[in-house]
Amino acid sequence: MTPSRTDTRASTHWWQDALVYQVYVRSFADTTGNGVGDLNGIRAHLDHIAALGVDAIWLNPCYPSPQKDHGYDVADYFDIHDEYGTLDTFDALVADAAARGIKTLMDVVPNHCSSRHRWFLDALASSPGSPERARFYFRDGKGPRGTEPPNNWQAAFGGSAWTRATADSDLDDIQWYLGTFTPHQPDFDQTNTDVQAMFADVLRFWFDRGVEGFRVDAITPVGKDPALPDQPPVGPEIGTFDITWVNPYTVFRDEGHEVWRRWRTVIDEYGASHPDRDLMMVAEAYATRRPELTRAFTRQDEFHQMFAFDLMLTPWHKESVERALGDIIGILDETGVAPAWTLNNHDTQRIVTRLGRPEAEDPESWTGNALSTTGTDIDLELGDRRARALTALAFAVPGSLYLYQGEELGLPEVFDIPDDRREDPVFHLTDGEGLGRDGCRIPLPWSTEAATSFGFSTPARDGSVGEPWLPQPRVWGTYAATEQAGDDESMLAFYHRLSAARRVHAVPNGLHAELVDFGPGLVGLRRGSLVVVLNLTDEAIAPAPTVGIDLSAATVVAASTASPAAAVASGRIGACSTVWFDLGR
Repeated sequence: MTPSRTDTRASTHWWQDALVYQVYVRSFADTTGNGVGDLNGIRAHLDHIAALGVDAIWLNPCYPSPQKDHGYDVADYFDIHDEYGTLDTFDALVADAAARGIKTLMDVVPNHCSSRHRWFLDALASSPGSPERARFYFRDGKGPRGTEPPNNWQAAFGGSAWTRATADSDLDDIQWYLGTFTPHQPDFDQTNTDVQAMFADVLRFWFDRGVEGFRVDAITPVGKDPALPDQPPVGPEIGTFDITWVNPYTVFRDEGHEVWRRWRTVIDEYGASHPDRDLMMVAEAYATRRPELTRAFTRQDEFHQMFAFDLMLTPWHKESVERALGDIIGILDETGVAPAWTLNNHDTQRIVTRLGRPEAEDPESWTGNALSTTGTDIDLELGDRRARALTALAFAVPGSLYLYQGEELGLPEVFDIPDDRREDPVFHLTDGEGLGRDGCRIPLPWSTEAATSFGFSTPARDGSVGEPWLPQPRVWGTYAATEQAGDDESMLAFYHRLSAARRVHAVPNGLHAELVDFGPGLVGLRRGSLVVVLNLTDEAIAPAPTVGIDLSAATVVAASTASPAAAVASGRIGACSTVWFDLGR
């Protein structure tokens, strides 16, 4: 049944209004002293995660991988990377999480694998036209002896999307292979029956191990025009990192929808034989400001949910925030599909940094790609206040909310990473033009002990502690979880309060919400008896009178400040803050 605009029924699936914690395994916690996070590190800190009131954890790729793109280059979809543990370790993590009422979601990469995947190695060793090469996009090169790429497509991380199958141009093999992201990540041809069968097996394999769902990575380029024609010319306004994402022959193609329908059939069939399970998959695609794409990918026979990145990328600007909310809430009202919101992830600069930039208030500063900007002129104190305010709004909207590890500590983006310590292929493949994503992936600070990488690493048996895989700044200890514990004004305490308030005052109000106009500078949202007001200005503002809503008689139940009652003075919402009001039943 599609809910009507007045339908405020509670969600019927756990994932519709879940609070999910994203774990970037490599940077969460290290229990071996080698400077790399692992699955046992997650097990050791499950109580920290559980205290946030989350319903599930989402693990970034932890499959075997040469780590050219830190797990998003998968060499084996049916095992665990040896630096992180074993399948037994994984099973223990799933069980430990379940004992705390926490479900486990995996990250699956359908567009490509690692160039070290057995199938791709077989393809390189095989001849043109072979079944092994048919699993990927191998095509003859152009020009004499095939020395030019098959077409003009650009890779997302810079350079041509094509790599020659052999570096020896004197050989008869004139074929090239497609890698939408990097040469280390060859694209699968999802029309190939071997590929289809393999991914069906992948889904079932991890469901058998207790996984309750999948975040599906980079769905945008899955499915290509079979003719692979040249991309039309792009204008100078299209940046280097955006060329790939305006290619009509490989972006949001109908061929991709066929893939997701096959996956949904696998999930539904598995669920039918396991009626005690409520399985799901959520799509990752930057379909920002294009709500029609969200509608298309969340049809009943495709994804259960899709990430709504508009709020994460919005400027600190009333109309922009309202559009980010309104587009997605409109879809929820029309289709009943609850969105997956987030304000941070492993691909985007952290929110306290983004909102502390001087251009954050500019409605034209749409931050679709913040990876090439630097850390200059950032007001982290202002960014912290704004981040708390926008986070308080995000905790109130209907749908699921995904938290990214470290945001509950208020971690900022780290910019001063030496070039020789940077790992992200974005940085290396663009000769530093793209700053890359390392700055939001710095290993977490659990304590103030610098000798153990601020508690990130447990010493090895011989007492040694290796350097963390990415360097931590000297100030990292000031953000440590142990430093924030017991401090009511800390970011960690703020997240605990908001999580509890969400469960009590937001979730019970069902999946319907509507925007409310309280006047200039204010964004209002009503969800049943809950009314939330965000003040985006630098001064306290009294909300304008609104028909059917009497805030003066309402109870303040949460706020982005340490004291909810102090967030409203003389009927005014404090500067750069958010207040939750309960109108009563």
